Amino acid sequence: MASAPLPGSGAVFRGYNFANTWEQNAPLTEEQKAAITSLSLAVAERPFPPNLAQEQNLGKDGSAVDSPGDAVKEAGINVVLVNTHQFYKWFTDLESAMKSETEEKYRLYVNTLMEHIQICDGILEQVDETLNLFNELQTLQQSVATKTKTLHDACDRLLLEKQRLIDFAEALRSKLNYFDELENASSNFYSPNLSIGNGQFLPLLKRLDDCISYVESNPQYAESAVYLVKFRQLQSRALGMIRSHVLSILKSADAQVQAAIRGSGSNKASVAEGVEESVIYVRFKAAASELKPVLEEIESRSSRKEYAHILTDCHKMYCEQRLSLVKSIVQQRISEFAKKEALPSLTRSGCAYLMQVCQLEHQLFDHFFPSSSTDVSNMAPLIDPLCTYLYDTLRPKVIYQANLDSLCELVDILKVEVLGDQLNRRGESLAALRPILQRILADVHERLTFCARTHIRDEIANYRPSDEDLDYPARLEQHAVKASDTTVDDNSTIFGTWYPLLEKTVSCLSKLYHCLEPGIFTGLAQEAVEFCSISIQNGSKIITKKSSPMDGQLFLIKHLLILREQIAPFDIEFSVIHKELDFSHLLEHLRRILRGQASLFDWSRSTSFAMTLTPRILESQIDAKKELEKSLKTTCEDFIMSVTKLIVDPMLSFVTKVTAVKAVLSSGAQDKKEDSVLAKPLRSYAFAAPERIVELTQKVSDNLQQELPKVMAKMKLYLQNPTTRMILFKPIKTNIVEAHVQFQSLIRSEYSPEEMQNFGLVSIQHLQSQIDNLL
Repeated sequence: MASAPLPGSGAVFRGYNFANTWEQNAPLTEEQKAAITSLSLAVAERPFPPNLAQEQNLGKDGSAVDSPGDAVKEAGINVVLVNTHQFYKWFTDLESAMKSETEEKYRLYVNTLMEHIQICDGILEQVDETLNLFNELQTLQQSVATKTKTLHDACDRLLLEKQRLIDFAEALRSKLNYFDELENASSNFYSPNLSIGNGQFLPLLKRLDDCISYVESNPQYAESAVYLVKFRQLQSRALGMIRSHVLSILKSADAQVQAAIRGSGSNKASVAEGVEESVIYVRFKAAASELKPVLEEIESRSSRKEYAHILTDCHKMYCEQRLSLVKSIVQQRISEFAKKEALPSLTRSGCAYLMQVCQLEHQLFDHFFPSSSTDVSNMAPLIDPLCTYLYDTLRPKVIYQANLDSLCELVDILKVEVLGDQLNRRGESLAALRPILQRILADVHERLTFCARTHIRDEIANYRPSDEDLDYPARLEQHAVKASDTTVDDNSTIFGTWYPLLEKTVSCLSKLYHCLEPGIFTGLAQEAVEFCSISIQNGSKIITKKSSPMDGQLFLIKHLLILREQIAPFDIEFSVIHKELDFSHLLEHLRRILRGQASLFDWSRSTSFAMTLTPRILESQIDAKKELEKSLKTTCEDFIMSVTKLIVDPMLSFVTKVTAVKAVLSSGAQDKKEDSVLAKPLRSYAFAAPERIVELTQKVSDNLQQELPKVMAKMKLYLQNPTTRMILFKPIKTNIVEAHVQFQSLIRSEYSPEEMQNFGLVSIQHLQSQIDNLL
């Protein structure tokens, strides 16, 4: 028999819905689910509490009730069965008791479940009430949170507004502080107790500068222009106090130096020997230490116009005080140099002394103005007058100096020793000296250029050689004898063979090359080389008349080669462009005006008087080096041809005549009447007779044995360099051999071998060997 279903309960349904809703809204994690499962297993077999176990055995009235099992036990134990009826009755009772006992167990379990359901229904009702309370609480909480957030936002806005007002007040106060500072600054700067040495002066000055900068950058504020004027008045007063303070300290230092000099019983002129001594510099260094805070403050603000002006004034005051102290010392010392020493020594000593003074003055200036000492123009009021003393002393002596060696020495001293070595080595401390030294060097260059041009005109262009100067080859022979003496200097022997003008020219150019600018030197060198070359050519003509053409040619070759060799190291172009005015068209224009073909006052036409008086500029380029090369080449070619003609002129004449005869034969071949006359053999002509050929070859042989050795001896006398002689003699040898080749070729074609044996011809190999032996 199936048990009846449990009665439904609304509380159970609501509980299930609540649990389901709870599960959806608050899902459990895997760990939580595992914990619930473990808890369920742990409480599944839990027995009823003791109080519930006792209640099961009590009736409604509290009396004890025997369980069906007990009745069954009692029935089975205490009943005595007599007959079958009793047995059946006992069995029926026992079966009923057992059935009742079984149903009772389930009935009790149902009752228990019903009680639990009732309890759960009560709990769920309480949970519903609790949830309702929680919902009301949540609603109230949200309302409170909303009100709280609104309150917080209002507070934040009030705090922001408060901070904005505070910032605005502070900004307003910071801006007003600059204007309020006027009263404080006025009271301080007009106070009789305020001084430069006071520690409050520089901070007050900085605050005043800040106020001026602020007011200048904000002209839109009310009365900013008025405040700016008042602030500037205070600044001018402060800067005036600084200027007076600096001047007072400088004058005090100067007075201390003057007192020290007087106390030593000497004057400033006697201190010149020790211009770097402490009496002149240490006192001012102490003054620099006293002024250092103020001057550093001024230099740090020199980007502003007002402080740049006061810094410039301080520079001038310093330079004036120092100049008044040292000018007489420097002037006296330079005057002593000028009295005792020559111009080169004076230049060297004066520059060295002036560099020493300027270096000491620069060091002292750097103590006063460390940031301004790099600009050499700041010391110009001091250095320029000191340098002017040296310049005024040197310039008259330079102007009256006419000796090239002395002027070149001056250039070397100024350019190499002073400007190139000492000035660069000592650096920026002597940078202020550079302009005046360059000015002195420019004056020396100008004087040297004038003297060099005068020297070239008088000593080179207008050189008149004496008979001894052009006594060639006697001079060479005399120096050849001297050269054999080992006690004679080689250089003097070599120069002794030169044409004197060549030595003057080379010596002059060598001195000027490193002393003048390239552009100036180029013009002078071009003139000197041109005049020297012309003089050598004129001397060659005189030697040709006095001695021989060969002596004249070798003289010219020798000295042109020397001149070319000597000017080769000069890294310049011996080319200049001459410009001159050309008035050659003036006469023709005037003639046209006089004939009425052109008007004198017609300014619009090309034939006007203005165009007539306009000169033309003609340019001509002269390259002395190329002209020298050209003259040398022409002279060498003339010498080669003259020697060739001297040796093989008979052969050359013979070849020329044969060539002329052949030309006549070829040109007259078309004339039938003259064929019999012109076709005769070469030997039939008088100049080509066998006996004439013998004379010709003998004469050439004599020239080779007699004249050619003389030529070689003269070449050795004039040209000491074997390579030069070889270069010059090589084409002569080639011409001699070529003449023999042509001559022998003609002979072989026109004469029989028997006749040729009588001519005394030599082989080309023997001829070459014979010529080579002469070298």
